[in-house]
Amino acid sequence: MSKIKKILTTPLRIAIIVILFGVLAKMFELSYAKEIMFYGFLTTGILYPIRFLKKQNKHFVDCTKLALVFFFSLYGIFTILEFPFSMLFLTLVAITFLMWFVMEGTAYFLDDDLRVKNTTSQILWNCVLVIGTLSVIFGCLLQLLNWDYAIHLLTLGIVIFLAFILKDTFMTESQKPDKHNNGELQL
Repeated sequence: MSKIKKILTTPLRIAIIVILFGVLAKMFELSYAKEIMFYGFLTTGILYPIRFLKKQNKHFVDCTKLALVFFFSLYGIFTILEFPFSMLFLTLVAITFLMWFVMEGTAYFLDDDLRVKNTTSQILWNCVLVIGTLSVIFGCLLQLLNWDYAIHLLTLGIVIFLAFILKDTFMTESQKPDKHNNGELQL
């Protein structure tokens, strides 16, 4: 991993944490929730293009990720500031996400030799992340149905996301496992 990528990865992860914290603050109707989310989206929208420009070898999938992050940031900013055309950016986010998933998808979790990079603890953390994702999805859907515990379920999912990102951001290099820890091939 290049030094510039290490420099920009941590601030990007912190910006995502700020966005998620702003979402939690908005759910609980705390003061300055919109401002917190605005600065998180703005920081993400500024840092990711800089990271993209510093990258040596750019492929189409990298351009797709840039578009995805940029449209996501614009959607967040336009929604917070209540500007028109925010749904246009949400549509572009959905399209670029589908393009990224088709091009890269689960191959993102594999190394160059098609071997799984995950240890048992990473697989457990990924399972927890899936639980968090399902909590967010079901919390949103059940909130639409006015279910009593929908906010609790949504909060649980967001807290799991925050814990996952914090763990990934502040885990030192010596604690990270080597790349070829198990020899399971994926076909």
